[in-house]
Amino acid sequence: MKVIAFERSQQGTGASRRLRNSGKTPGIVYGASSEPQLIELDHNALWHALKKEVFHSSILDLEVAGKSQPVLLRDVQYHPFRQIVLHVDFQRVDPNKKLHTKVPLHFMNQESNPAVKLSSAVISHVLNEIEIECLPGALPEFLEVDLAKIEAGQTMHAKDIVLPAGVALTAHVESENPVIASATIPAGAVADEAAGTPAAAGEGEATPAA
Repeated sequence: MKVIAFERSQQGTGASRRLRNSGKTPGIVYGASSEPQLIELDHNALWHALKKEVFHSSILDLEVAGKSQPVLLRDVQYHPFRQIVLHVDFQRVDPNKKLHTKVPLHFMNQESNPAVKLSSAVISHVLNEIEIECLPGALPEFLEVDLAKIEAGQTMHAKDIVLPAGVALTAHVESENPVIASATIPAGAVADEAAGTPAAAGEGEATPAA
C-alpha cells in the first residue's frame, strides 16, 4: 500500500496547529539506523487509509520527496472527540531484521460450528489481534482462526493458531498462551434445558384411579 508524504521543517505546538488547520497531519519516520524524519500527510487521505485494516498490519510503501521506503505504522494519535488525526508515527523496516508487530485475527467457520447450530453455544472472540515475529517478507496481513470444531465449554489459545511459514508468536505470547476464543452455553439456554427435563420424564405416566 503506497502512502505519499512530504518533508516537514517546522515543529512544535504552534506549527502543528497551523499544519492541521491547513488540512495536513504531522508525522515522523524513525528507525533502521537513520535519523528521524519529520513529515506531513494529507489529512483526509490519511483518515480514509486508517479505516483499512491492511494499513495497520502491512508493510507500507512510504514516499517522501520522491524516495520510497518500507515502513510500518506504529502509533496514531486522535483528537479525543473530533474526527481529527493529530499525529502519526512510522517505523522504517529493515528487510533482514525480524519484526515484532501485531496482526489481526480473522475468525472462520463460526456459523457452521455444530455447538452453535445444535447447542445454542455462543463463541466469544477474546482477542482480535496477536503479536508475532517474522522477517518483513513473511509478514501476513492477518491470521485465520478456524472455529469449526470448538465445542461448548472449550477455549482456544494462541498456540492453537496455525502460523504461516517463517512466522512465530513472540516469546511472551508463547509463554502466556492467552485465550483467543471461547464457546459457552448462555444461562438462559441452560435454564430452559433444565426446566424441560422433568416435563419430558413425566410424559406418558398413567393417571391415578379415582
